Amino acid sequence: MGGKVRERETPAGDLRLVDLTKRFGIFTAVDDLSLTIPQGSFFALLGASGCGKTTTLRMIAGLEEPTSGQVLLGDRDIARLRPYKRPVNTVFQSYALFPHLDIAENVAFGLRRRGIRSVDDEVRRMLSLVQLDGYERRRPAQLSGGQQQRVALARALINHPQVLLLDEPLGALDLKLRRQMQIELKRIQTEVGITFVHVTHDQEEAMTMADTVAVMNAGRIEQLGAPADLYEYPATAFVANFLGQSNLLAGEAAGPGGDAVPVSAHGARFAVPRERARLDRGPVYLGVRPEKLHLVDSLDRVPAGHQSVAGVVSDASYVGVSTQYLVRTGWGSELSAFAANTGSEVRFPVGASVVAHWNPRNAFLLPREPGADADRTSPLLDEPPVGALS
Repeated sequence: MGGKVRERETPAGDLRLVDLTKRFGIFTAVDDLSLTIPQGSFFALLGASGCGKTTTLRMIAGLEEPTSGQVLLGDRDIARLRPYKRPVNTVFQSYALFPHLDIAENVAFGLRRRGIRSVDDEVRRMLSLVQLDGYERRRPAQLSGGQQQRVALARALINHPQVLLLDEPLGALDLKLRRQMQIELKRIQTEVGITFVHVTHDQEEAMTMADTVAVMNAGRIEQLGAPADLYEYPATAFVANFLGQSNLLAGEAAGPGGDAVPVSAHGARFAVPRERARLDRGPVYLGVRPEKLHLVDSLDRVPAGHQSVAGVVSDASYVGVSTQYLVRTGWGSELSAFAANTGSEVRFPVGASVVAHWNPRNAFLLPREPGADADRTSPLLDEPPVGALS
């Protein structure tokens, strides 16, 4: 069986999930999910613990059997195939390397199992791809966490899967190493051209690496699109406050008025461009991202055409790249504003009276459930506990 290492490199086609559902007793983890992941793309499933993203990945891998629905790779339904018969490999958060084998044998493991003996050249090529040239004879215990994750990646890629699944692969790394590996994973995916499906709860991780992000909530896709599109124009309040932070003012939209939608909120009148409105009549949230909210010390400093809210600084946190303010409004809600530390900005102490203003082109309107009358400003999301269901 000499050196046929590339036998699985055949055109894969898109990965399509069709009406995919998974129930555990009366609990529905994945709810009638339909999704197309283009061949050769870097795709991220993003969501909080319990949203169904890991269950979705496990059904693609064959580690969970769907209650109903299809997993199509090209025109082939692989939903009932055993995991080892699928042209799919998975990289987990736990590296699962064999401690008694050196790095070369860890990487070669999948080829050895398939009876391929001449593996040295392919192992060296994979280690070069993940920038671990010369590490062949080391043991896993001699490597850092980031290096071990690269070995796990090389071990998966050497099998030339048509789809590579990444299940929170960077969760065990420290912050600096995680940032480095985000760049490396994107480089590797671009180089090999394999479809990557990345499951994560880390919004920055998804936005840094993925071409397309699907935000999951309660077993369904809330919104799907390019990272910039989801961030700049979220479809729901959940997406607005999961992908980054948002200030959401509860208001009422009066219907389209020319190029803008008039909105009344807390006794004040605002307007949002029609192309930035998901809804133009009825209960809405008027949203503004914290970095698009600017603070000045008086109303006469607000630029022409901007909209504004007066308040008092209730908290100011210096975080290096920016100062993050909370501004308590006259009706009691707090707005979040991020001021970039450019060296020329004015800093406001706690207790200072300020006016928060924004350009209407940077605002957006979202549907609001009639009973949801409160404003919403998201805190930074904490990471879920290790082992939490996702």
